[in-house]
Amino acid sequence: MPLDSNEPFASTASYYARYRPRYPKELYASVAERFGLDGTQHALDLGCGPGTIALPLAALVDEVTAVDPEAGMLEQGRALAARQGVANIRWTLGDSATLHTLDLPPLDLCLMGKSFHWMSRDQVLADLDQLTTRQGGVVVISAGPPGTTPLPGWAHVVADVRASYLGPVRRAGDGVYPEPQETYLDTLARSPFPRVTVHRWDQHVIRTLDELIGLQYSNSYSTPTQLGDRKDAFDDDLRKALTEHEPSARFEETIRTEALVATRL
Repeated sequence: MPLDSNEPFASTASYYARYRPRYPKELYASVAERFGLDGTQHALDLGCGPGTIALPLAALVDEVTAVDPEAGMLEQGRALAARQGVANIRWTLGDSATLHTLDLPPLDLCLMGKSFHWMSRDQVLADLDQLTTRQGGVVVISAGPPGTTPLPGWAHVVADVRASYLGPVRRAGDGVYPEPQETYLDTLARSPFPRVTVHRWDQHVIRTLDELIGLQYSNSYSTPTQLGDRKDAFDDDLRKALTEHEPSARFEETIRTEALVATRL
């Protein structure tokens, strides 16, 4: 997660905070049980975005250090924390390559959501081995391997409109959206945290037209910056295409959450 002016999420923070789905409550209950969270631990949310993980996790530990390379994401997180009355999150500008410079206390737990996709995964797991207590571990949260759940019917409509504006290849910042060469499970299996248990939950989500369009601007491959002065035209074309596809303006999706809970042997 390098911190630079071309960071793919620089213009997405407000959309990310508003439109990205939250993880299920069962995730946090499972993590709390596995690591015996009792309000005394220190946790790291690495690549925290606007606090999607950090905010609910804060109720279970003494302090969460929430780290992200995008200042706008941290601003959104601080605002959400203030509105929710959450005061035990330390919002920190940084990335997975600078962990040893962040003055972290011994960590009982590190959680990483979709941010893990953007990291040098072998290196960050090796660094966390040095920063995490012997009883601690890491949790990697994602939607599971590609193809885990079928795409909703409206997904091809969004993809077609996006391709007409940004081309058929998914972009990220000034580059191309990187596809993982191996599963996260395989990466963890050869890491310092090779003992892995897998938890999965499915959520049925219904979005309005505005919510579905807003969601697109939270993605690294369809950001407001990438669209530039064509954003309004993209918005109009996408709105028209989605309305033709689903006149009810009721857009349903099954979202899979997969948590890989990894500890040392």
